[in-house]
Amino acid sequence: MNILVPNLGSTSLKYQILDMPSETPLAKGRFERVSDYSEAIAKIQMGGFAIDAVAFKAVHAGPHYRGTFVIDDAVIRALEEFLPAAPAHNAIYLTGIRAFRESLPNVPLIAAFETEFHSTMPDFAREYGVPGAWRDAGVAKYGFHGASHQYVSEQATAMLKRPVRLVSCHLGGSSSMCAIDRGRSIDTTMGFSPQSGLENATRHGDLDAFAVLFMMERNSWDVAEVRRQLASEGGLAGLSGIAGGDVRDLEASDAPSARMALSVFAYQVRKTIGAYTAAMGGLDAITFTGGIGENSATLRSACCEGLEFLGVHLDPKQNENGQGNRLVSTPESHVAILALATNEELVVARRAFAALCSAVP
Repeated sequence: MNILVPNLGSTSLKYQILDMPSETPLAKGRFERVSDYSEAIAKIQMGGFAIDAVAFKAVHAGPHYRGTFVIDDAVIRALEEFLPAAPAHNAIYLTGIRAFRESLPNVPLIAAFETEFHSTMPDFAREYGVPGAWRDAGVAKYGFHGASHQYVSEQATAMLKRPVRLVSCHLGGSSSMCAIDRGRSIDTTMGFSPQSGLENATRHGDLDAFAVLFMMERNSWDVAEVRRQLASEGGLAGLSGIAGGDVRDLEASDAPSARMALSVFAYQVRKTIGAYTAAMGGLDAITFTGGIGENSATLRSACCEGLEFLGVHLDPKQNENGQGNRLVSTPESHVAILALATNEELVVARRAFAALCSAVP
C-alpha cells in the first residue's frame, strides 16, 4: 500500500510516499515559504506511483478525536469547530483535505491527530482548574507534536537498548517538550492549543490569561486582533523584535533583545527538564530534535547548562562537531543526551496503515 503523507507546516510543505508495511520511501520532497497550499499540493511529484491513501498529521479536533480516523464529514466539522484553538494549523489542513478530496476523489484520506500520543497522560496532568462547563466544552490539555515525540522516543529506546525516562525536546519554529516514561507520554508543554508552553517563533508561550483580558480592555481590541498579535507577533519575535523569530536570525544578531530572547527560551527548556524529571521520578535521557534541537549546538548547550546536578553532562566536541543521530553526552554522564532527526511522516504512515487495515472487514 502506497501512502502519501503531506506534512503541512505553517510556511512549508514536506511530503513522503511510503510503501507500507515495508516502510520503504518511494518519493519525497519539500516546499518552503508556502503561501498557497492548494498550489503547493498540486506540485507534489508522485513519481509515477499509484496512491492508495493520503494521511495527514492533523492537529486539533477536540476530545473525540485523539487518535487516527478515516476522514469523513464529522472529522471535518470537528476540525472546523476547533479552528479557533489552532487557527494556523487547522486552516492549512482543512485546505489540504479539500484539495485532495478534489484531486484524488476515490482515495481514502486519513487524519492521524497529533494529540493521539498524549492520550496516555493522567487526568491530573491533563485537567485545568476551570469551571466545569469549560471542561465539558473540551477545555483541557491535549498536547501536540505527538508524532515527533513518539518517533524520537522509539529511536532513543533503540539506541540506548533499554526503556527510558525521557524528556523529548522538539525545538523549532514550533516548539514543545514531552515527559515520556518508558514510551508513554505523561505530560507535555503544549496544552489546549499549540500556543501554550515554550515560546515559539511568533506564538507566545505560557501566558497569564488575565494579561490578555487587561490588554483587550485597555485598547478595545476584539478577539480577532488579539489572536492575530499573539499568533504572529509573539514568541521569540515579540521578545527579540526580529520579525519571524527565526533562531538562526537571533543567533546571528548582536542585539541585546535577541540575546534575551534566546536566554528566555533556554531557561524555559532547562526549567521544564527539571520539572519533568520530578514528574517521572528520575531521568535517563534527553533528546533534541526539530530544526533548532537537531541543528543548533549553541542552543543545545544553553539548554543543558546548569543541569549537572541531575547528572547531565554535555560533550562539547560531540555537540559541536558530530553529525547524524548521535550521543552528545560524555561517557560519564548519568543522563544520555541525543541529537536526533525526527520522522513524523513515518509515524503517520504507520498509524494510517493500521487504521485502514482495521477498517477492512
